[in-house]
Amino acid sequence: MITSQVILAVTSNVVLSLGMVGALSIVRFRTAIKEPLDIAFLFWSIAAGIILASGMIPLAIFGSVIIGVILLIFVNRKSNVNPYIVVLSCGSRDSEVKAREYIETQVLKCVVKSKTAQKGSIELNMEIRMKDENTDFINTLSEMNGVNSAVLVSYNGEYMG
Repeated sequence: MITSQVILAVTSNVVLSLGMVGALSIVRFRTAIKEPLDIAFLFWSIAAGIILASGMIPLAIFGSVIIGVILLIFVNRKSNVNPYIVVLSCGSRDSEVKAREYIETQVLKCVVKSKTAQKGSIELNMEIRMKDENTDFINTLSEMNGVNSAVLVSYNGEYMG
């Protein structure tokens, strides 16, 4: 939407479009911006400045109001399903299969992120999305035959390293 607003402003004037290319070519960020919403606000402000400088005040006002309303709608929608990591240590392949089947019945989503197999030990790291905030399934999981340990960790979705 921001790009279409800028295109509407510069299509009527060749000099303005060349000036916009020059103005956008000098914009440089010294640090990487990781949040998509921050990037949207930066480009929104740059686009509004270009449109206002071209003298198209109604386009800048109406476009900014529409973009602002849409951003308000989408920013306030948050997912209530938080990701977690389950670290599971099993003694055999059979206990691993039983533990995975049990986990899949207790959660909304289960994805294996890594698996380490050594003699007499299998370790799984799984990302899960829980149905509710009840974490009692991890207690039952740790008491299953062949399961050495079960750990539940809150996870923000990013890997470090």
